[in-house]
Amino acid sequence: MRGDQLSGQSGPREADHARRLARIGLSRIAGPARSSMREQMKAIGEVALWERLRPQHPGIDPQQDVEAAARVGARPLCPGDADWPTAFDVLDRAGVDRAGEDGAPLVLWARGTASLAEIARRAVAVVGCRAATEYGIHQAEEFGFGLAERGWTIVSGAAFGIDAAAHRGALAAAGPTIAVLAGGVDVPYPAAHADLLDEIAASGLVLSETPPGSPPYRRRFLTRNRIIAALGAGTVLVEAGLRSGALNTVRHARRLGRTVMVVPGPVTSAMSSGCHRLLRDHREETVLVTTAGDVGEEIGDIGELEPRSTGPARARDGLADLVLELLDVMPARAAIGVAELARRVGCPPGTALALLGPLAVEGLVEATRAGYRLTALGRSSSSQDRRRNPEAGSVPPGRSERSGP
Repeated sequence: MRGDQLSGQSGPREADHARRLARIGLSRIAGPARSSMREQMKAIGEVALWERLRPQHPGIDPQQDVEAAARVGARPLCPGDADWPTAFDVLDRAGVDRAGEDGAPLVLWARGTASLAEIARRAVAVVGCRAATEYGIHQAEEFGFGLAERGWTIVSGAAFGIDAAAHRGALAAAGPTIAVLAGGVDVPYPAAHADLLDEIAASGLVLSETPPGSPPYRRRFLTRNRIIAALGAGTVLVEAGLRSGALNTVRHARRLGRTVMVVPGPVTSAMSSGCHRLLRDHREETVLVTTAGDVGEEIGDIGELEPRSTGPARARDGLADLVLELLDVMPARAAIGVAELARRVGCPPGTALALLGPLAVEGLVEATRAGYRLTALGRSSSSQDRRRNPEAGSVPPGRSERSGP
C-alpha cells in the first residue's frame, strides 16, 4: 500500500506514516481505559506506546485495517491531518463524559470522497427516536431538506426513524450529509440501510471511530453520540420518548457547549414526551424550533435571519387605514350611498368616492343603482376581520343598512 493511499495526502513523511499506524493499532485495543491511554500518549507519544503494547496483541495489524477500509472506499483520518475537523477540538477540552470516554477519536475512518473538514464547517446534528411517528418522519425530512438547502451539512446516526429521515431530506436537497456509525464503516447498520449509506457516501461521508469489521456493540452507540454532537454547531431533537437514546446525544451537546434545539410534538404523543420534558426542565438552555429557518437563526452567522411569516395573504393586505375603515363600515350585503359611507368614516364624500373606485377595480366592492356594496370577495375578507373584531362594520344606532344616499 502506497503512503498516499494510507494518509489521503501526497508524499507523507515517514514519521506521520508511523504515527498513523500506531493510532490505528491503539484504537484496536482502546476500551474503557481510553483516558489512561491518552495520558500515556501525551507522555511518550503514540508510536512509543504502540511499540510497548504491540507484543501483547500479536493479532493486530494496522496495515490490514487500512486495506480493509480501502476495499469499501474508506480512509483513516488522524489529528493533525488537513482533513481533521476543528470541531473535534472541543472534545479534548470538555473532559471525561459519563460513558467514561474522553477526547477526540484516536483515529476516524471516513468512507466517501468529501472533505470532512470542509463539510463539517457548517454542520448541524438532527437526531431522534427510532420508533418515529409519521409526524416525526415528516418533520425530520423537512428539517433535513430545509437545512441542506441553506448550506448546512446534516449529521446523524443512520438509524431507523428520525436519523434516516433527516439523511434522506438532505439527500433530496442534493446536500451533503454525514452518518456516524457505531460499528465499522464496512459494516452497514442497520443492514436495511445499506443502500442509504451508499447514497450518503456518494455525496457526503460515512464515519466511524471503530476499526473496519467492528460490530456495533451497545456501548459504541453511546460513545459515537459524542462525535455526532461535536460535529454539529447545534443539535436538533425532532422526536424522542422519555428514554430515547437520542437524549444521550443531547446530553453530549450540552456538555460540549453546543446549542440544543427541540421540535415540539403533539402533547398526547409519547414519542414527543422527551422533547417536551427537555423544553420544560432545561428551558434556559433549550430552544424551541419549528422550521429550518429557526435553526439557522440560532447557529448561523450573525444576521442570518429568516423573514417572519405573517400568515396567508388576504385581499385586504396592504390597504390604507382609511380604506380598511371604509370597507369595515360597509354593510355586508345591502347597498349604501357615498354620502352615508363618508359620514360613517368621517371624511368628505369626494374622498370616499375616490377610494371606492380602486376598490371596485380590485373586486372588493361593486356599484349598484342603490349605491355601493361588498362583493363576495369583500364579504369573505370582511367576515374574517369581524370575527377578530365583532364591532367592525356595525351599523350606528338609529341607522338602517338600507339607508340611501
